[in-house]
Amino acid sequence: MRTDSQMLWRLVKPQIQAVGFDLIELQWNREGEGWVLRVFIDRPAPPHLPGASDPPMDVMPRLAVSHEDCERVSRDLSAALDVADIIHHAYRLEVSSPGLDRPLRREQDFRRFTGQRAKIRCTEATEGRRNFSGILRDVHDGQVGIECDGRLYHLAIASIARANLVPDWAAEFRRPEDKEDVRADSAAPHAPHRSVP
Repeated sequence: MRTDSQMLWRLVKPQIQAVGFDLIELQWNREGEGWVLRVFIDRPAPPHLPGASDPPMDVMPRLAVSHEDCERVSRDLSAALDVADIIHHAYRLEVSSPGLDRPLRREQDFRRFTGQRAKIRCTEATEGRRNFSGILRDVHDGQVGIECDGRLYHLAIASIARANLVPDWAAEFRRPEDKEDVRADSAAPHAPHRSVP
């Protein structure tokens, strides 16, 4: 039976949510050294109460995904994948934070990062263009508003092929300690219980 990304997503997502993280992206690829399962996790957005301000900047590093978080999720996920036994050949598991250029997939992702810079590529043209780079302004009814080149465009999230945050490098260089873009590789490639000849 062929293992595909959707099957892995359905298995991995609840396992990651059970330990308090969000599944942001999953990549299942054959590379030079063999098959690699890359899983990108993030902490859920902190609750935002009406009238409350955003968390102070000195709190934000504590909300980032740490190397220890990735190691813990990697151990738990490795055990769950072994029990599920849906991958029938050796592979390597990598668990990472989404990094500074975090992908944006869901409406809640765009809402969480409203006010920040992003790049968006669409499958269909809006007003003659498919690529947008600017500030995320609003999200509602399945659409995201992005301000670029002095205009506000509203794009259907369903038509977005790829979207990523654009890192604010000046702000990052001012941070005393950067805990972003951490990764935990499994210690050794997984060798599932049975293999395909």
